[in-house]
Amino acid sequence: MENEEEAALSSSPNPLDVDPALQKKHQSMLDRLTDRHQTRLGSSLTRRSAESDSSSSPSFESTSTFLSRFSNSKSSIESQLAQCRLGLSDSTQVKPQLDQISSSISDLEKLVAENSYFLPSYEVRSSLKTISDLRQSLEILSSELLPKKKFAFKNKPTRKDPIFESKEQEEEKKPEKPGFRVPQSPGFWNKKGELLVHKFKGSELGEFTIADLDSCEVRLTGSVRALFVHRLRNCRVYTGPVTGSVLIDGVEGCVFIMASHQIRIHNAKRSDFYLRVRSRPIIEDSCGVRFAPYCLSYQGIEDELREASLDEETENWSNVDDFLWLRAVQSPNWSVLPEDERVGLVDISSSEES
Repeated sequence: MENEEEAALSSSPNPLDVDPALQKKHQSMLDRLTDRHQTRLGSSLTRRSAESDSSSSPSFESTSTFLSRFSNSKSSIESQLAQCRLGLSDSTQVKPQLDQISSSISDLEKLVAENSYFLPSYEVRSSLKTISDLRQSLEILSSELLPKKKFAFKNKPTRKDPIFESKEQEEEKKPEKPGFRVPQSPGFWNKKGELLVHKFKGSELGEFTIADLDSCEVRLTGSVRALFVHRLRNCRVYTGPVTGSVLIDGVEGCVFIMASHQIRIHNAKRSDFYLRVRSRPIIEDSCGVRFAPYCLSYQGIEDELREASLDEETENWSNVDDFLWLRAVQSPNWSVLPEDERVGLVDISSSEES
């Protein structure tokens, strides 16, 4: 219709040479075409504005855009590792540089967590494997540049702490899988039947480890960048927001109440997880694990959750990925915890750091 009107306009005589009725019809046709062009122009501008707003959004909403950002960050971290290995001779510069690299790796973990809801499963697996490799490279580099001091007596045999000696012997007999190596970060180690409390203050700690606990209750308030949980039996672990990722490995008969951007669970048995998580929780080599929504309370937790971008419930606690279950049906290794079996709101406001 529009093309016919335009053709009519181009072939019509000069309006001054025709009668007023034809001139009025000619002007009406011209007005309609003008309105159509303005409408199309307005739609085009609106579309461009929407595209501009979308491109400036911090959410990547595109696998190709995410992979480009991920690749650039990975290359930057690898470059930092190489520079640290070759270019730092002043020992006072080593630790700050290693801390910076650790922070960059945590930021990369956060990037994966924030965008995993639209990424294909194999891209998530590949990204997590890359992050594990980078962290392992950092740990190896740290052990090379920051060796532990060893004390010995010339005339007496070296005496080892029986706790650490048994730990070393166990690690020698049963080496850990790559990607699940426990970092030597501050934390709670080798405890039994104790109440363990710690409050993170500001940027005091980037990483915290809970390892080799039996029948303990752990209460962590405040925010921490990364949390590692390893070899726990019959324990209860309550944590405030983790701004990066939580890695849980080798737990049995435990209860966890956690909020984090990303949570990976490996080799867990008969344990319950009350979670608030930005990405889908990941389980591997696990069975009898159950999930429910986050239910922790203490003074100031709402502000901490908001600062960590964990104040909104995403319902991801029930969208669990079992990486070793490839069938289309529900994995038998995990389930939603029945409401009548869930704990109520757990308030740890009265906790005092030990």
